[in-house]
Amino acid sequence: MAGCCNDGCGSPAPMVGPRYRRALWIALVINALMFIVEIVGGMRSGSVSLLADAVDFAGDAANYGISLAVLSMGLLWRARAALVKGFTMGAYGLFVLGKTLWAAMAGVPPEAITMGVIGLVALAANVLVAIMLYAYRDGDANMRSVWLCSRNDAIVNVAIVLAAFGVFGTGSAWPDLLVAAVVAGLALTASTSVVRQARAEIDQEKLAAGMVN
Repeated sequence: MAGCCNDGCGSPAPMVGPRYRRALWIALVINALMFIVEIVGGMRSGSVSLLADAVDFAGDAANYGISLAVLSMGLLWRARAALVKGFTMGAYGLFVLGKTLWAAMAGVPPEAITMGVIGLVALAANVLVAIMLYAYRDGDANMRSVWLCSRNDAIVNVAIVLAAFGVFGTGSAWPDLLVAAVVAGLALTASTSVVRQARAEIDQEKLAAGMVN
C-alpha cells in the first residue's frame, strides 16, 4: 500500500531473494521441532543445559517468524524487530542463569547418554541452519540477529555433548551446569551486540527521516 508509512518507514527493504526467505522458513520448522525434542529429553534426563537449549529453540523459532514478518518492510521496522529480539535474548540469558543457580542447589546429575544423544541431534540441526544463514551474517541488525542465534546454538550444542561426557565420567552435575552458564553468557553477549546495532540503525533512520531534533 503506497504512502502507508506515516511513522517514517526509513530506508526501503533490500531486495531479499527467495533463498533467504526459504532458509528462514526451514530454520523456523527445525527450531520448533527441536524445541519439542529437547523439552522431552531435558525432562527425561534432568539436564539443565538441554532444558535451557529447548527454551532457546522456542525463542529462535519465534525470532525467525518475526524476521519473516518484517522481511519486506523498511530498515526502521526491521531494526525495531531486531531490538525486540535482542531484549528477548537478554531475558532468555537471565532465565538460564536463574535456572542454573536453582539446579546447582539441587545438585542432582543428569542422565548422560540421553543428554549426549539429543545434544548431537541438536548440533546437527543447528549446523544445518547456520550453514544456510552464513551468507547473511553481515546484513542489517535483523539479519545479524538471525545469524548470531544459529551460530551460538551450534556452539552450545558442542558444549552440551562435551558436558554429557563430563557427567558420564564424573557422575557430577557440574559439567551440565557449566554449559548452562555458558548458554546464558552467549545469550547476554548476543543480546548486547544486537541491541547496540539495532539502536544505531533506528537512530540513523529517524535522523534521515527528520524524526530526531
